[in-house]
Amino acid sequence: MAPNKIATDIKFDLNDGNQIPALGLGTVPPEDPSEVKQQVITAVKAGYRLIDTAWYYGTEKYIGEALKELFADGYKREDLYITTKVWPSLHDNPEKSLDKSLSDLGIEYVDLLLQHWPVCFKSDENGEPAVPKDGNGNVIFDDDPASGTKFIDFYNKIEDIKLNTNKARSVGVSNYSIPKLKQLLPKIKKFIPVLNQIEYHPQLPQQDLVDFCQEHGILIEAYSPVGSTGAPVLKLPYVKELANKYEVTVNQVANAYHINDGRISIPRSSNLERIKANVVIPQLSKEELKTLYQIGADKPKRYINDPWGYGLGFEWWEGDTLSKGE
Repeated sequence: MAPNKIATDIKFDLNDGNQIPALGLGTVPPEDPSEVKQQVITAVKAGYRLIDTAWYYGTEKYIGEALKELFADGYKREDLYITTKVWPSLHDNPEKSLDKSLSDLGIEYVDLLLQHWPVCFKSDENGEPAVPKDGNGNVIFDDDPASGTKFIDFYNKIEDIKLNTNKARSVGVSNYSIPKLKQLLPKIKKFIPVLNQIEYHPQLPQQDLVDFCQEHGILIEAYSPVGSTGAPVLKLPYVKELANKYEVTVNQVANAYHINDGRISIPRSSNLERIKANVVIPQLSKEELKTLYQIGADKPKRYINDPWGYGLGFEWWEGDTLSKGE
């Protein structure tokens, strides 16, 4: 049996010549967003170098407080890899979103700037409301989510930030399906997305999307690697079996599922000891990785089914009637 590895020692190459750590810390807020501050400090001291955040999360000022303390302790900005994202409510002015993020984070640039979703909302110039809704509770889009093309302009504006400023080292996308990538790629100005951040775990098989991205030099970054609220992936019998075999935790198996297969994993956790433990991953065999994948192939389950994902062309998106026929 191969020895366990330290995930924080592993990096992947991006298509623009930069590198990204294989393991990161997700910072979607818990009930108290201020808790993210200690999570970031704990993670960096445990060896994490990738911090994944977003304007929409509302946690960046707390991450900024953490970074200030870490820099005072001798950690260097250039040793960290910080990602932020532009929310659809600021699709007209991604640089405004980034400037707000940089101010809250207390840094001069991000290593990676992502388009959070390939849709555009009808919000005011400050991106408010973040999710505009009509009287019936339906999201108000600035463009049809299924057939519109403004999301391409949205990405092109993110490209402009990399082209014309020093505020973003790399640019990429999040929550892109194959249909949306097929629309985007012929229309890029200069920068093919370095990665696509999507929900991915053993219960959500998406090999066609992984293969498509790989063909175009786009890495996959997995959010919700344990299956979102309640961590259902960790309850899978085969995940528990592998944890016992390799004498690791179920969380470590969930991260290994991605990192062993060349994907980035960005788990989030309010448990500080778990954050520390996640740096260790077992070396799963190819057969074990296939068996994990087959769990979702046999019974697929997506846990993030936000209404602004309707019409994007993803499989198994509960409530989505707009993508039928794509």
